[in-house]
Amino acid sequence: MTEMVAKKREEGDCKLCPKFTQTFMMLGKKWNGLIIEVLLEQPTLRFKDIAGAITKCSDRVLCERLKELEDEQIVVRNTYPGSSRVDYSLTERGRELAPVMEAVHKWSDKWC
Repeated sequence: MTEMVAKKREEGDCKLCPKFTQTFMMLGKKWNGLIIEVLLEQPTLRFKDIAGAITKCSDRVLCERLKELEDEQIVVRNTYPGSSRVDYSLTERGRELAPVMEAVHKWSDKWC
């Protein structure tokens, strides 16, 4: 805990930053972290490939999560004119989560 947070708690004035809260609500939603991780490992994937990498997530939920991540501008859904091909990749915003995901890996290697 940072000194600033500790001081605010002592003063009874500790409120989490809305941006921090929004970020954790998005990253903490079941399957989102794994979707981001899979797309960090393979920059462009079709739905079936993401589903194959996250086998316990139903197609319905995976579709919902991809749409939510698209709405948050973390993931982009790529379509191709004249083709039914659709794939997904991370936006710049999504790729900037790489150090965060690496920190989670290091933490989990140590503590899980």
